[in-house]
Amino acid sequence: MISKKVPQIQLRADFLVAIYVFCIVTAETLGSKSFPLFKIFGFNLTGAVGMFLIPWIFSINDIFVEVFGFKRAKNLAKISITIVFLLVLLSAFAIVLPPSNRFLALNDSYRQIFSQSIRISIASLIAMAVSNFADINIFYRLKQRLQKYGLWFRNNLSNHLALLLDTVVFMTIAFYSLDKSFSSNLNFLLGIIIPYWLLKAFMSSFSTPFVYLGIKWLKPRTKK
Repeated sequence: MISKKVPQIQLRADFLVAIYVFCIVTAETLGSKSFPLFKIFGFNLTGAVGMFLIPWIFSINDIFVEVFGFKRAKNLAKISITIVFLLVLLSAFAIVLPPSNRFLALNDSYRQIFSQSIRISIASLIAMAVSNFADINIFYRLKQRLQKYGLWFRNNLSNHLALLLDTVVFMTIAFYSLDKSFSSNLNFLLGIIIPYWLLKAFMSSFSTPFVYLGIKWLKPRTKK
């Protein structure tokens, strides 16, 4: 069998895809844990593990748009949606399987950890789909207008808007209460959407230097 050497840029792209998949899987399985951050204006702000991971997903989207183009980045977004969809299906299947005698003592803990309500799962899936495609489209439109300039601006604006959309869609679908008035729901949702979006946007800003490094790492060097 004749082996062909895989181009270095492809190997590096595969490595980024691996990080991308890791962030998605970890955000879905571990990302819901909340932890205390600080107190401001009398409110106790809490963070969630997912806020450390989701900004990296959008930043890798931006790297792929910049290096490989719009279509390749859209395929990456489709991967994210497929992963979340399959995780939801597998989680639902796993928790309804009867436990063996050896696993019986752990079954309740397993069910508690991995069982999510259908509503939360649907909210997560829809939010991931909408925000991922929004991030790619916003970054691509800005790239068309600004060409090779303002990468930091394109990266931050697309990420922050996509993170806002992700937070609004997820929180609204997951926590909007039909037995409450619109104003009551609005006050409640704004109270959780705004701090969570600001925290995720803050974390996203730290990924900008790595976007520059990722693009430089992937783009082929021109020989002098």
